[in-house]
Amino acid sequence: MLDLPRFTAAAVQTAPVYLDPAATVDKAVALIHEAARNGASLVVFPEVFVAGYPYWNWTMTPVQGSPWYERLFRAAVDVPGPYVDTLCAAARQTGTVVVIGVNERGPHSLGALYNTLLIIGADGGLLAAHRKLVPTWAEKLTWTQGDGSTLRVHRTAVGPLGALACGENTNPLARFTLLAQGELVHAACYIALPVAPEDYDMAEAISLRAAAHCFEGKVFTVVSCSTISPEMADLIADGDPQVRKQLARPRNALSGVFGPDGRPVTEPLVDEEGVVYAEIDLGRCIQPKQMHDIVGHYNRFDVFRLRVDDRPLRPLSFPEEEA
Repeated sequence: MLDLPRFTAAAVQTAPVYLDPAATVDKAVALIHEAARNGASLVVFPEVFVAGYPYWNWTMTPVQGSPWYERLFRAAVDVPGPYVDTLCAAARQTGTVVVIGVNERGPHSLGALYNTLLIIGADGGLLAAHRKLVPTWAEKLTWTQGDGSTLRVHRTAVGPLGALACGENTNPLARFTLLAQGELVHAACYIALPVAPEDYDMAEAISLRAAAHCFEGKVFTVVSCSTISPEMADLIADGDPQVRKQLARPRNALSGVFGPDGRPVTEPLVDEEGVVYAEIDLGRCIQPKQMHDIVGHYNRFDVFRLRVDDRPLRPLSFPEEEA
């Protein structure tokens, strides 16, 4: 008899302690323990939660934002490193699977930064550090591109788990790559984005992406989005009332859990800080696939082929390593 996991997922919607990795990791650890006490087996945190998003790329010229880039680099984390060890210890102590975004310093370059999702198993082992494949729009001023080596689905205590950061959830090829590896639980990690064009509704955009992935793949998606605290807004605005007003724009964040029919499992959280808890029964993924299984009978692999280069990209290689 097939036995599929049933568990509680926690989608965290909160602000980091901006540009303070130690305090932000402490906050994350406290939230992991809180979620575990509330029965959660999976805890998902926002994109680059440790320790913040480069909003200055949207509100300043590149020259004005350059000193902020250095501040972010100094506040980034090493993978592996002590902050990662602390997060892994919290996952092990609580027996929870954890997905959390960090700014990762590139080990090969004093200046390379990656938008990275850490996927941590319930035993505290670091399963992956997935680097965002393509930084979105103004983000290209900050982050280096990742590669396909961590575009993987991981066998965890809560089932086959994949994760993508923000705009990656708009990339159908990246999403299909995870679905085709048997993904049933998808972690989608976002940042609050009130600095986009005025007609852009971030909450709606997140909801649409989550619904699309769930409905197409017949999977569950746990969405976690950050918020912007008043302290963050004051710091980023730096006395500019227009920027301060922009950062307070509503409907810039949404977190929640979506089911294989594309609908929210429970009411999503919009803008406000908090944790959304929802029950996930992976058995609900079976029947919908009888109608549309895009990684099975409802596709034509004799017509369509997707080739994924999963080799880690490196700045150099030595002959003895290629032998």
